[in-house]
Amino acid sequence: MGLPALEFSDCCLDSPHFRETLKSHEAELDKTNKFIKELIKDGKSLISALKNLSSAKRKFADSLNEFKFQCIGDAETDDEMCIARSLQEFASVLRNLEDERIRMIENASDVLITPLEKFRKEQIGAAKEAKKKYDKETEKYCGILEKHLNLSSKKKESQLQEADSQVDLVRQHFYEVSLEYVFKVQEVQERKMFEFVEPLLAFLQGLFTFYHHGYELAKDFSDFKMQLTISIQNTRNRFEGTRSEVESLMKKMKENPLEHKTISPYTMEGYLYVQEKRHFGTSWVKHYCTYQRDSKQITMVPFDQKSGGKGGEDESVTLKSCIRRKTDSIEKRFCFDVEAVDRPGVITMQALSEEDRRLWMEAMDGREPVYNSNKDSQNEGTAQLDSIGFSIIRKCIHAVETRGINEQGLYRIVGVNSRVQKLLSVLMDPKTASETETDICAEWEIKTITSALKTYLRMLPGPLMMYQFQRSFIKAAKLENQESRVSEIHSLVHRLPEKNRQMLQLLMNHLANVANNHKQNLMTVANLGVVFGPTLLRPQEETVAAIMDIKFQNIVIEILIENHDKIFNTVPEMPLTNAQLHLSRKKSGDSKPPSCSERPLTLFHAMQSTEKQEQRNSIINSSLESVVSSNANSILNSSSSLQPNMNSSDPDLDVLKPTRPNSLTPFRKAKALYACKAEHDSELSFIAGTVFDNVHPSQEPGWLEGTLNGKTGLIPENYVEFL
Repeated sequence: MGLPALEFSDCCLDSPHFRETLKSHEAELDKTNKFIKELIKDGKSLISALKNLSSAKRKFADSLNEFKFQCIGDAETDDEMCIARSLQEFASVLRNLEDERIRMIENASDVLITPLEKFRKEQIGAAKEAKKKYDKETEKYCGILEKHLNLSSKKKESQLQEADSQVDLVRQHFYEVSLEYVFKVQEVQERKMFEFVEPLLAFLQGLFTFYHHGYELAKDFSDFKMQLTISIQNTRNRFEGTRSEVESLMKKMKENPLEHKTISPYTMEGYLYVQEKRHFGTSWVKHYCTYQRDSKQITMVPFDQKSGGKGGEDESVTLKSCIRRKTDSIEKRFCFDVEAVDRPGVITMQALSEEDRRLWMEAMDGREPVYNSNKDSQNEGTAQLDSIGFSIIRKCIHAVETRGINEQGLYRIVGVNSRVQKLLSVLMDPKTASETETDICAEWEIKTITSALKTYLRMLPGPLMMYQFQRSFIKAAKLENQESRVSEIHSLVHRLPEKNRQMLQLLMNHLANVANNHKQNLMTVANLGVVFGPTLLRPQEETVAAIMDIKFQNIVIEILIENHDKIFNTVPEMPLTNAQLHLSRKKSGDSKPPSCSERPLTLFHAMQSTEKQEQRNSIINSSLESVVSSNANSILNSSSSLQPNMNSSDPDLDVLKPTRPNSLTPFRKAKALYACKAEHDSELSFIAGTVFDNVHPSQEPGWLEGTLNGKTGLIPENYVEFL
């Protein structure tokens, strides 16, 4: 498990979890710093001590072998895994060279020692300086805040307003310093993946020049060297894109923190001072509090940022009532009283400001909490997956493939925005949209046409591969081997609505043609993945964790391009039931399928090709028998697939319209086609092949209710087949 991502939104809350996450990143930087210093020392020893070269090489190799990279996130790309294991590969090479006589190593200091020292001083050193500044501002802010909160409410209003203004300025400065420190920590963690390994690679390349006896070993190493070089370059390219995205998000957070605040699972959370009675009187103890309106649970965690740790045990109580504390009844400002069902007496709490107290009061007296709705940055409502939309995309593709398939930087080089908007306005005009699909004039530059295609896809109400499947596609890209990734993405594509899938097929066929001409246009599959990943699989919420997953979005697009013929022209290995076909072919404007249907399939049966065909035919026939009424005139062929109904309201689109009963009738038994893990107590967990009893429709759309081992619960409708 890698390091958790540091969210900019957490800088505002400054929660205990945020501090613990920040500590883990700081510990990793310290570990890296110590390791680099040791590595530099070993490298210098290797250069100067030729007589002790054998022992120095072994120590150096052991150091490399013991160090393990920690990536940000819960999974690694193939490139990151390649880089992560590169140190072990280097160590193996050095051990093989241990017994060989060597010649003097020239220029090793320039290619190894200097870059590492530069990285340690400029990057890790800058992070340490940022930490000192952050710790100093933390202490300053907390001190001023405590002093401010201890002001008597009996002071003059002008003095109180001046004090409030001073606290606001210090708070804003602390928030900006916190954002800058988190940004620097994230940057160093990402930079070390290439700025640390690349000097080592150059050093090893220099060694091969001087080792005659290592010639054969160098040839064996060349394949991995090439793979590692590509991985480093890919990682560097992804870093550049990720860094700009993170920096842009940081700037947005600075300009308007509330608009980009992360939606919390709690109704309200933040720091409160709780009045506690002691033998010598009363004291105010700082707590990080959370409140959940549904359960009326208040959780109080004693925590002080200055000490950096918890000051006691957590406490949870059930809210009974919340009353604002009058100013003349207590010397402290911003106070309110809370009564709990399971704790005697009154709990007096002090908020950080009048606005903070208002938010706590609104949350606890039953008012709706204020959440920021996620706003898609793209224009919505103007572009649709209708006949006009397909016509526009086909026109752009035809123009590119006939006039500009060999242009360098195709789709990477963008056109002038005013020209792109003008072309889109022409193409989206219903009058011109009805004309032939090959009529984009030669006056329009290819870069304008490619930019218009990408812009139209971004203007759709949602991404082409849909928000609800975004996480499933990302999970598929994180699977361990390529075969599993292709299989899972294959299945997910066939769960997309028909028009989305057809548009995606049209686009992938075109991008495959572009990639086939990469020697001329320089747009490889990887480059096309970088261009189209964020467009086709953009996340619904803009966070640092989502930005870190951009590299996996790119991998999904690469797999679609490389395997487009199989993915779009064949059915997945685990065939779709009629219930699945019905749900997956709904228009994107319909209600979303249940969350369980968004999960990737977790269990597949490995069968021989003949067994797979027999199983496919058996399930298809079974599905037809459960759907077709007793007087149906359908013709079944045990060795053929379902015959689709190609009558569509849109003559340009071949939409598959499977038949289905008008209403569900209760069934006694049903069998699970896929595995499913329950997300809620009301759902059932099961594996493929599980048989349920007493299965019948539930009141929840898209769900059935059934019994398994005496327990009754919900089952996703598109995960089972009735017996």
